[in-house]
Amino acid sequence: MTKIAHPPHRFSVAPMMDWTDRHCRVLHRTLSSRALLYTEMLTTGAVLHGDRDRLLAFSPQEHPVALQLGGSDPADLAAAARIGEAEGYDEINLNVGCPSDRVQSGRFGACLMREPELVAECMAAMGAAVRVPVTVKCRIGVDDQDPEESLFRLVELCSQAGVKLFVVHARKALLKGLSPKENRDVPPLNYPLVWRLKRERPDLTIVINGGIGSLDEAEEHLRYVDGVMLGRAAYHTPAILADVDARIFGEGTPVDPYAAVECYKAYVAGELAKGAHLAGMTRHMLGLFHGRPGARTWRRILTVEGVKAGAGLDVIDEALAVISGLEAQRLARGLEAGEAA
Repeated sequence: MTKIAHPPHRFSVAPMMDWTDRHCRVLHRTLSSRALLYTEMLTTGAVLHGDRDRLLAFSPQEHPVALQLGGSDPADLAAAARIGEAEGYDEINLNVGCPSDRVQSGRFGACLMREPELVAECMAAMGAAVRVPVTVKCRIGVDDQDPEESLFRLVELCSQAGVKLFVVHARKALLKGLSPKENRDVPPLNYPLVWRLKRERPDLTIVINGGIGSLDEAEEHLRYVDGVMLGRAAYHTPAILADVDARIFGEGTPVDPYAAVECYKAYVAGELAKGAHLAGMTRHMLGLFHGRPGARTWRRILTVEGVKAGAGLDVIDEALAVISGLEAQRLARGLEAGEAA
């Protein structure tokens, strides 16, 4: 697929709690140099009072990378945004979309869709505190809200506060009666509403999120909006990112997953030397060869051998040798069949 003659696209990988840690982001960066990567959501309390070296650490190769914050106090968010900027993050994003129970009890995430004035106040404070872009990730509404009213009002108030970019998960969040997992699947998607938002607000950058599982689908959305954010598809089948630079941005050629593994191994070696555990890094690689011969064996070796004490790069090499050997066998069989024909 070739680059579409639109303004510059934006392609990003969604922040996912307990998934998109710094190891995951480095792996994703080996597959795409252009995708914007997000941290897991960090609360203002964690940023202001927690172990910043551990929570905010990231590798230089992760750029461009955005820090996602959770909170509802303008002063705390401004302070956390300043810290994020000082640490070198390229963007500060406010989460107004996470539906978890912990988020609701802390008065941040999707429940803030009910308080658009407060969100706008938070964004104004963050924008005044930093020079990097401040952005919003939201839902189209929660519970019994009318999405046409809740989404457009939130966007209008935040744009008045200086926000220029919105990432919209095209589902409501049903905070009463559905689990966080169900909130990722059960409420129906309303892509046309997000497309309409872009039509009515061409001055804003609108990125769509929710249920997008392939680059074919992503390109279809790019006919209507400025950018696409992938979540679970990018995590569970990370090889999808190998085509992003070529297909979405028209740059270079697709990345060979084997080359990505070799690149990631250099990072893994450095982290192992610092005392990190192999399994914490290889868990993000399990779906890299999804759908290819040997994918199950690849997952098994990384899972079973990677958790053992002292596990090192030899585990990755073993898994890689198995899957590359099976692919070589398949190629040989194909050549033999062709000669026979």
